[in-house]
Amino acid sequence: MQPDLDSLRAAAPDLDRRYQAFRSQKLSLDMTRGKPCGEQLDLSNGLLTILGEADFRAADGTDCRNYGGLDGLPEAKALFAAFLELSPAEVLLGDNSSLALMHQSVAFAMSHGVPGGKPWSEEKARMLCPVPGYDRHFAICEHFGIEMVNVPMTDEGPDMERVEELAAADPAVKGIWVVPRYQNPLGVSCSDRVVERLAKMRPAAPDFRVFWDNAYAHHHLVEQPRPLANLHAACKAAGNPDRTFVFGSTSKVSHAGAGVAMMGGSERNVAWLRGHRSRFTIGPDKLVELRHVRFFRDMAGIGAHMAKHAAILKPKFEAVERVLTRELGGTGLARWTRPEGGYFVSLDTAPGGAKAVVKLAADAGVKLTEAGATFPYGRDPEDRNIRIAPSLPKLAEIESAMEVLSVCVKLAALGKTGA
Repeated sequence: MQPDLDSLRAAAPDLDRRYQAFRSQKLSLDMTRGKPCGEQLDLSNGLLTILGEADFRAADGTDCRNYGGLDGLPEAKALFAAFLELSPAEVLLGDNSSLALMHQSVAFAMSHGVPGGKPWSEEKARMLCPVPGYDRHFAICEHFGIEMVNVPMTDEGPDMERVEELAAADPAVKGIWVVPRYQNPLGVSCSDRVVERLAKMRPAAPDFRVFWDNAYAHHHLVEQPRPLANLHAACKAAGNPDRTFVFGSTSKVSHAGAGVAMMGGSERNVAWLRGHRSRFTIGPDKLVELRHVRFFRDMAGIGAHMAKHAAILKPKFEAVERVLTRELGGTGLARWTRPEGGYFVSLDTAPGGAKAVVKLAADAGVKLTEAGATFPYGRDPEDRNIRIAPSLPKLAEIESAMEVLSVCVKLAALGKTGA
């Protein structure tokens, strides 16, 4: 749909008045990152008191106050293996950050190579990056000098024709980042066909890895979520058992700063990471693991807990949709996603408009993720994508922020670039 710029120009004086009224309110609203709000964090406060003074031993008698347990407690591995849909032998537990495990995996791949390959640093490694995507994945690659190659996203996941073409043509293409469920920022979940093609593809690099960052595996906003095929099982069935590095965490399940991260895959891959980690750590925080086992007990407990998260988050996502539809629906000025889970809404302006919108919004007191952040090197070739993170602000603040954003989209379409 083409925007009606004549009507928009006629409304310019009213838009200016609205924008200046927002500025006079001296708003201070932060929608830059997908942080849980305080109400969500409160859901897990039972973790703080669930271990009594004498409750520090695991089921096998391990004193969780002491060193050791590089893989994690057996009962914690069992719980989080179910979380990742793997076996306990295929899982290693870290501390609170799955990002740290991803960073370590890339670092060790660069310095020593992954099982079946040479150090990636010797081969000028390249990584496929579905776009728009997760800025912290891109930051890891940039940190290690790995060249990033953009791959378009479709409504089923990464564009597999492009993925297969690039991976088959160049042995320096060592892997791909994939957020398989409720992808950041589009909210797309990988279809069965995409999972099957990732499992069966024939890359030129024998040590090709899929970095399967399943950060939002259990973060549903609908009662009947669509199933997600198990990539690791598909890779084993296809004769490629070492292809997957699976990551997850409780960062947006329990307490973001005091949770459990996990890496999974083949036993060979897990042993590889364990061996490298043994050089710099004696083990993760086992008391945190024990707290999580006591608190959640099993996957049914995690499922019930995540339903409470959804009850808090769903009205916020509905507010984003409601205001954007009221302000921008039918105008042709923007399009946005309507995710069934995860933490983000992705909005596209007209080409060349995202930076102006973000600046205008910042001048009016609404901080958004920097334009370009959802692309490698911070460069959105069309300057149109904006990531919206509704989780942290209060509901009324989200409504105000979306009003500001909508007015800024209209002003940017008229050529305004700043206050």
